[in-house]
Amino acid sequence: MAATDPAPARRRPVLRRRLRTRIVMSFFLLGLGLTLLLAFATNWVRNRVEEDMITDLMDRNIDAYAQRYFSSGGRDIGLPVQQMYGRVVSKEKYADLKNEYPEWYSLGEGIHNLSGTNEDGTPFSYKLAVRKTPDHWFFLAYDTGESVRRSQKFERALYIVVPVFTVISLLIGWWSASRVMSPVSELALRLRAYRGSSNPRPLAPHFPEDEVGELAKALDDYSQRLTEVVQRDREFNADVSHELRTPLAVIRGATELLLARPDLDEKLVQRLLRIQRAEQQCTDLIGSLLLLSRNERGQGSTLVAKVVEQQLDAHRAQLGNKPIELRMEGESGLTVDAPESALAVALGNLIGNAVKYTQEGSVTVKLHADAVEVIDTGPGLSEEDAARLFERGYRGTHAGHSQGGGIGLSIVRRLCDLYDWQVGVRPGAERGVIATLKFSRAS
Repeated sequence: MAATDPAPARRRPVLRRRLRTRIVMSFFLLGLGLTLLLAFATNWVRNRVEEDMITDLMDRNIDAYAQRYFSSGGRDIGLPVQQMYGRVVSKEKYADLKNEYPEWYSLGEGIHNLSGTNEDGTPFSYKLAVRKTPDHWFFLAYDTGESVRRSQKFERALYIVVPVFTVISLLIGWWSASRVMSPVSELALRLRAYRGSSNPRPLAPHFPEDEVGELAKALDDYSQRLTEVVQRDREFNADVSHELRTPLAVIRGATELLLARPDLDEKLVQRLLRIQRAEQQCTDLIGSLLLLSRNERGQGSTLVAKVVEQQLDAHRAQLGNKPIELRMEGESGLTVDAPESALAVALGNLIGNAVKYTQEGSVTVKLHADAVEVIDTGPGLSEEDAARLFERGYRGTHAGHSQGGGIGLSIVRRLCDLYDWQVGVRPGAERGVIATLKFSRAS
């Protein structure tokens, strides 16, 4: 036998978002990302175009300014464009320029950006075009302060546009998610409405020819195949129940008639009693398996001590020469709300497993107020047994060449799930295994 904890292991909670929420969040993030990208691109393109336009304008106008200066004989000819300030410095006044505008004096030809703060604390910003000849230096300044203010206003407008369009994207996402998820939600509602129905109606006619309609068709096909499987299973269970119980009833009747004869010797009586116990075990097992196949709880009030005594008597007759003592201890008034057959199968497998793996010593069944313990003096448990004991088809480390398909304890686990019982095993204090069957309070 293998150890397992009756209490289920706790799983860490997994955060799951609804599909509707994921769609809304996708629209929200897409809207936010696109709006930010568009705002950044728009602002960058605007600044770049304005910069190129001003630079090109100043390049053309400073050349025109120089030509008009020379063609007018060195007279002040005015400025060709507003927001511009032009100045011509002759060779003999280079030193004066160095004292008046030292930052201009050191600049080479080209377009330069100049900014700073005036004496009164107001900021200034302008572009300066410079053309230098051996005898004259030409300067053309373009005030970009207004352009900077317009750019700041534009950026502040973008700070408002981005949240507005993000909210609009969120609303569009919510509306779209509602439209997209509406048929899926309707499909889920119709599926829940068919829960427990033995003849569910088709789902596909209620949906259009789209992805949800294809899903409804697939569910209809699966439902039909599942219904056919369940129907075949029910018919098989009913046939097996009828066909097996009939010969078992014949065996029971024949055994009772033979036991009623007074001229039987002791060996024959023991064999007939063994046949009678085997017939009762088969009857109990068939009844329990039918309950499991239908997932139905059988009703009844069963005295646990009575079933324990029956199982101990049945196993005493099969001990042979094994030096094992079988005994029952504890309270004898415990009853459970379950058929005697179900309890007999559960306790019979636990006691039978303990007897099979105990070569000498004892198997003790202790009755408590709401549980039964089966304590043996067998070889104990391995780690692999502890993890896989109640799996269907698993045979313990100490099974060796013994008979059995490894399904007895899996049947016990299924019965416990059906009746809300708890089953588990743990190592004994010194040796062996302690198997515990705990009943629910409702039992």
